[in-house]
Amino acid sequence: MITIIEADGRREREQLEAMRARAAQKNEAIELAVSSIMENVKEEGLPAVERYTREFDHRMPYEVPNERLEQAYQSCPPELISALEHAADNIRDYNQRLLTKTVEWTSPDGGTVGRIVRGLTRVGIYVPGGTAAYPSSVLMNAIPAKVAGVEEIIMVTPPTDNLNDGVLAAAKIAGVDRVIAVGGAQAVAALTYGAGFIPKVDKLVGPGNAFVAAAKRMAYGTLDIDMVAGPSEVLIIADGSADGKYVAADLLSQAEHDKLASAVLLTDSMELARSVDREIIRQTGYLERSEIMEASLRDFGCAIVCPNLDWCVELANEIAPEHLEIMTCQPRELLPRVKNAGAVFLGAYSPEPLGDYLAGPDHVLPTSGTARFFSPLSVDSFLKTMSVIQFDRSSLAPISSEIMTLAQTEKLTAHANSIRVRFEEGEPEIRRG
Repeated sequence: MITIIEADGRREREQLEAMRARAAQKNEAIELAVSSIMENVKEEGLPAVERYTREFDHRMPYEVPNERLEQAYQSCPPELISALEHAADNIRDYNQRLLTKTVEWTSPDGGTVGRIVRGLTRVGIYVPGGTAAYPSSVLMNAIPAKVAGVEEIIMVTPPTDNLNDGVLAAAKIAGVDRVIAVGGAQAVAALTYGAGFIPKVDKLVGPGNAFVAAAKRMAYGTLDIDMVAGPSEVLIIADGSADGKYVAADLLSQAEHDKLASAVLLTDSMELARSVDREIIRQTGYLERSEIMEASLRDFGCAIVCPNLDWCVELANEIAPEHLEIMTCQPRELLPRVKNAGAVFLGAYSPEPLGDYLAGPDHVLPTSGTARFFSPLSVDSFLKTMSVIQFDRSSLAPISSEIMTLAQTEKLTAHANSIRVRFEEGEPEIRRG
């Protein structure tokens, strides 16, 4: 069920490169279609959004009344509401502890300097519709924005026959301000440029299909985005002490997302690799979505047996996975050497779904190796900062000549003049080129 490779410095990299190449393939037809949608919505506004919504969803976009959110909340099973509220509490607590504050201090030169921290004004959240209904993603995207002090959160979701009660209940719990039933690239375009009753936003977050991902890429620069997420990934570093049953279960938990999802095991134990392979076959037999899991593991899954754990960590840092699980005798001992991962899960009882749903840190994570330079979504993602500077005459005077020296070196005489006029009497000699 899963390919087992003995690392030799070449074979494992060839396997990983082949997996990356398959995942990186782009659909040019999608890019062209989305480019047209974005341009038409920019030029025409709401009529274009309505036209595309009728074409793709066979309905008109509309705003969901608050009463519908309350109805959804009341309609959900009590155990679901309890789980959502528990998750919301943990997400809120985690982000409140991370919240950056405004700070000012007296500089070495005697002036006041500092940084003002503000929440963004308006944020959009994209929530997929249809069978891909993820209430947890509503919480993970909206609550950090709320903690950051975002003034208005607009959630968009495709106008299906019956909007998902769990998603709407999560929107209520998270404090979403408006829910608009509109989806696809046209929803992204509407939030980018504004379209009638759909306002433009400062930032757009949330997952979507290939059309939504392409639209977010094109929108970036006009607004900010969280990231263009690729297929889900898990990488597990495990030694011979790990339970093959747990390792297999965690690999399968990612493989069920998508046929393009990646699940990789790095281990120093051939015995464990073979045990995991047997467990994958056994567990797949009683799980749903077995066809998706089998395709994912066939094309984007493998077990790489390395000479030692040092080799495993080095390879993991090259891969920079979305989720990194460490199931070794002493998992925390490896943590200081981990450089690149979206989220790290330590020990046999910290499985990736814990992070997906309830632990508190966000499950919106960098994929496709971008953990080398991107970070998880958090309260920081919804903040902007402004520097603040205040000097008086007595604190500016001692450093004025240095400022003028730097300005004149860069041939910016008006910069130098801005300082000079505050301290020199008379007019300078006129120099013309």
